[in-house]
Amino acid sequence: MAKSGQHGGNVIQMAQKYGLEPEQVIDFSANINPLGMPHSVKQAIIDQLDCLEHYPDIDYLKLHQAIAAHHRLPVEQVIAGNGATELIFLWTNHLKPKKALLVEPSFAEYRRALVRAGCEIVQFDLQETDDFALTEQLLSALDESFDALFLCTPNNPTGLMPNHDLLLSIVARCHQLNIALFIDESFIDFMRDTPSLVAQLAHYSHVAILRSLTKFYALPGLRLGYLLSSNQILLDEMRDQREPWTINALAALAGEVLFADTQYVEQTLHWLEQEQTLVWQELNELPGIRAFKPSANYLFFKHLEPNSQLQAQMMKHGILIRSCANYPTLNQQFYRIAIKSRAANIQLISALKEVLHHG
Repeated sequence: MAKSGQHGGNVIQMAQKYGLEPEQVIDFSANINPLGMPHSVKQAIIDQLDCLEHYPDIDYLKLHQAIAAHHRLPVEQVIAGNGATELIFLWTNHLKPKKALLVEPSFAEYRRALVRAGCEIVQFDLQETDDFALTEQLLSALDESFDALFLCTPNNPTGLMPNHDLLLSIVARCHQLNIALFIDESFIDFMRDTPSLVAQLAHYSHVAILRSLTKFYALPGLRLGYLLSSNQILLDEMRDQREPWTINALAALAGEVLFADTQYVEQTLHWLEQEQTLVWQELNELPGIRAFKPSANYLFFKHLEPNSQLQAQMMKHGILIRSCANYPTLNQQFYRIAIKSRAANIQLISALKEVLHHG
């Protein structure tokens, strides 16, 4: 079994630990859109539930066509997966890099995939003095001894989005040094008008871009993500290497219809603009908290109490927040919270006020 606390969303384990029923816990540990899955997706699943009586198309052609059309890319440059995590492992296992640079703190599965592939990992630590922002120091840390670099944009758990010009410089530097660059854009859909690096794929075959559909479209139980690359030889080899039918028929169906729901996208971005501002402002006014400016649907902060027990204290109020103590470079003072509905956000702030004022 996975270790409890390794990821967000482990409500059942945490509720059990604190003597609560799972439905008594408000989960701020997983960064999922509180609007719930789009009605168009739910309706498609209800209408076509009997698709479960047949094997999915082994090539998932309609799903790949929908993703390709959304990004205006040839269908050959798309590979969908059972959540983003499958694709992290598939790409790493195929490339089998000898030495990789890993920016920390970041999503834990990059490290796990590299370790499984027997790769030497060199850590590049983001600095609290820079507000955990990615800086140009990364460019000088890269040299020809590396053959892979993972970047999460915006980063998880810190929520910070690197400067676009810096990202372009990193793409160019990796090209120059023949370093395979894996860019995880799982949360970029939450950022209105923020340029993706998808436009760079036409010019650079060493770049692979990961997207998740489960966070923005509130489908974590279905597991669906995809990888984009202009290196068609690489993607063809990954297709040949993987097990058949890793995506279930309902996830594939969801992916075929969700991009058409532009109203849902607009509703989500409108909700986030309101709630991100509210939670950010309220958090900044709390004593003993240092909040880092958010860019997506979650917020990263430091509890200035050295022996922080904030997760345990919040669970007494039925609220689960993500402890970041198990991220490299972080400790028990760092936490991440999802941004949720107005009612849930007010409950979160109210409980934080009570805990921070009264202990």
